[in-house]
Amino acid sequence: MVGLLRRLMDMSETKSSQGSEQSYDVVVVGGGAAGLSGALALGRSRRSVLVLDTSSPRNAPAGHVHNYLGREGTPPLELLEIGRVEVARYGVQVAHGRVDAVRRWDLPGTGFVVTTDDGREVLGRRLLIASGVTDVLPDTPGLAARWGRDVLHCPYCHGWEVRDRAIAVLATNPMAAHQALLFRQLTDDVVVVLAESAPRPTEDDLERLHARGVRVVADPPVEVLVEDDVLRGLRLSSGDELACDAVVVSSGSGPGRSSLLRSASSRSRSRWAARCWAPLIPSEPTGATAVPGVWVAGNVGDAMAQVVSSAAAGLRVGAMVNVDLIEEETQTAVAAQRAELTGSFEQPAWEDRYAADATWSGRQT
Repeated sequence: MVGLLRRLMDMSETKSSQGSEQSYDVVVVGGGAAGLSGALALGRSRRSVLVLDTSSPRNAPAGHVHNYLGREGTPPLELLEIGRVEVARYGVQVAHGRVDAVRRWDLPGTGFVVTTDDGREVLGRRLLIASGVTDVLPDTPGLAARWGRDVLHCPYCHGWEVRDRAIAVLATNPMAAHQALLFRQLTDDVVVVLAESAPRPTEDDLERLHARGVRVVADPPVEVLVEDDVLRGLRLSSGDELACDAVVVSSGSGPGRSSLLRSASSRSRSRWAARCWAPLIPSEPTGATAVPGVWVAGNVGDAMAQVVSSAAAGLRVGAMVNVDLIEEETQTAVAAQRAELTGSFEQPAWEDRYAADATWSGRQT
């Protein structure tokens, strides 16, 4: 999917032998909460939909989904399996596949040829990108292995589970002070540890942290300490050990699905996202992008979206895609009707209608 939107915007006329490919009203890239919710809305509107998914959701390492009313505590993969069953009831197809390339089709109207990494080609009148982002963690040894368990990033996703525990916030960017204050709401034992080459907190940030009882340690971590499969703390560059029960990080976005984000947008419109995450794909509130026929939902357009808000966005965008298709179909129908009416008054049609002997009903007097 590298450069997907950029290639769409810059592409030249491309002809292909279309006819044998499967065709859908909408191809959804990504089968997470946003993608499946969009597919559900479209399927219930009697649209033909294909969802292409790599079966590697961002939250797979987490044990449970939180803040999802009615599904609180559901394991992430179980939630997706429930979603797949639900969309199948309305004819939505879900297939494993990573999108490798997209180009405009050479058929009338807006549409695309989507190519997967195994060479499969499918046609879609609209494209809904809901592929999420891929988290990239600081390279501190031992950190990645604990991701989603006791190495965390979101207080709303995982904060309750580490309440009243000792938390170390690994500062790698300007978000650290903000994160520390968020987790301070959950525990009074929070320390900010400055990573190597990390920007020093501003004087304003230091004042705010000190006022809330948050310490700042300028001793970069070199290793995550684990004992009996339990995080015990951080080994610092000085050789000291900092005891803690959880480590909070600010993840970035790296290669893979998120490379689409970097190439698809010049700048994020969120100040925090611009500082700490990969650029997002700019879109209207409806989910429409600058490329006609391409829509986005979920983390590709909203870095702060959790599972429930991603699902809500998918529903909204799916509905808007359906409206867009209806508008195109209506314009086509109106054009055909006008052409038919215009043709009925042209000379050949007029002569065919009135050249024959007239047949009168009733009686002339």
